[in-house]
Amino acid sequence: MRFGWAEVLLIMAIILLMFGAKRIPELMKGLGKGAREFKEGLRGDEEAK
Repeated sequence: MRFGWAEVLLIMAIILLMFGAKRIPELMKGLGKGAREFKEGLRGDEEAK
């Protein structure tokens, strides 16, 4: 399923309303850290095989 620009903007507006502008950088930082740890975990599993 692909999202168009209208859907992405709508989702971003909802997130902005829910969390406020000040908390969004914190959320993105946490999301990036989680993604990085997930990728590192996958690499660790591949090395163990």
